[in-house]
Amino acid sequence: MNRRRFLAQSTAASLLGFPAITRSAAPNSLLQVACVGVARMGGNTMRSVASHPKVKIVALCDVDARHMALATKDFPDASRHTDWRDLLAKHADQFDAITVGIPDHMHASVAVTALRQKKHVYLQKPMAPTVHECRVIAAEAAKAGVITQLGNQGRSTIEGRMMVQLLRSGAIGKVKEIVFWENKKLNWWPKNTTLRPQADAIPEGFDWDHWQGVRDPRPYLDDTYHPQTWRAWRDFGVGELGDMGCHHFDSTVDGLKLSPPRRVRQTFTGGISPGMWADAREVEYEFAGNELTSGDSLTLRWLDGLHEPKEGSIALPKALKKWPQSGGLWVGEKGSIFKPYGLRPYLMPEENFPASAYPAGIPKQDHYHDWVDGILENRPSCDPFSHGANLTETVLIGTLAEQTPGEWLNWDKQTMKTGNAAIDANLVRPYREGWKIEGLG
Repeated sequence: MNRRRFLAQSTAASLLGFPAITRSAAPNSLLQVACVGVARMGGNTMRSVASHPKVKIVALCDVDARHMALATKDFPDASRHTDWRDLLAKHADQFDAITVGIPDHMHASVAVTALRQKKHVYLQKPMAPTVHECRVIAAEAAKAGVITQLGNQGRSTIEGRMMVQLLRSGAIGKVKEIVFWENKKLNWWPKNTTLRPQADAIPEGFDWDHWQGVRDPRPYLDDTYHPQTWRAWRDFGVGELGDMGCHHFDSTVDGLKLSPPRRVRQTFTGGISPGMWADAREVEYEFAGNELTSGDSLTLRWLDGLHEPKEGSIALPKALKKWPQSGGLWVGEKGSIFKPYGLRPYLMPEENFPASAYPAGIPKQDHYHDWVDGILENRPSCDPFSHGANLTETVLIGTLAEQTPGEWLNWDKQTMKTGNAAIDANLVRPYREGWKIEGLG
């Protein structure tokens, strides 16, 4: 076989068997992107991805006509869909990649279906509300060989990447313990927390049945689930720890090369209404130690809901005039790192760490464009699902402790079991009829 014929046949084979980007990654072509969820974080993701000069948004999908109308103003030529199943079943040849920015309970169904069609996927965090779903998503991504990105945008910041370098370099010595606190106002907390049996009128243009998706149907109630307050409900979200934990834990899980914890316990629980997550908590994690930690175990504490470390127990960096409402402290054998959430880290005590102790030359990075560039360049993104699944599993194990307050809950990552029969029975959640997906529920 001569070289020209070999190359022609190899190219034809790649077009048939490889992810779609091999067809559209030519220098003068655009990456065709579909967006499932076009409001709030879904809308932010859509517009951020669209700002890449090599991207064209070709399809929009949302269950709320009001959201769709706003997105259509920005992307008038994109096709419009209410049911993501229809989008992927009948229109998949229109796009190469897909963004998913919808409530947590629907992440796995959309992501896995798209991955099985070899679509590149950008998925908002948390990856899914159950460890089982996270594992399936990661496995399907590896099988598909596509480029994936978890919507954990802080991972791309200079401050977040600096934290990873500081932890891995041993700047403060081996790490002994960690504490995170998250006390921003819960602007997604429902105004109505009473599950009345009688339904309110469904807003015009809103498909309540499709919004519920894989979960069992229930009455629509005003100010309860949609458009933003679903995160407080166990059936749809993962509460404050499951939400913000994915941001706070990221640098630590990566920088200290942590696997999911050996055990967890919830030492404080705030108010809980039926079917809801608590509005405050304190959770203790115990991880197996490694070459970057001090001793054979590492303790991490999480506090939220107006809970934070005891006043005066932690020294503030000189540049900070007041205690940050969200942040973290990493205590090592040679010092500590104090980091307000979203801001730069401070090595403490400051007099022991000159400016030269901090990593330098970390370039700016756009989390959304990194995913697009990864597709175009055929390289992994900075936050692939292989990392995202481990991170999300680590966070989710802490949320399970809310079911056994005050008691240690063990985690066997091989069997995905806790040893608590009541909890283990619900670690794989069934999907309702009409929404079942092989391998998921």
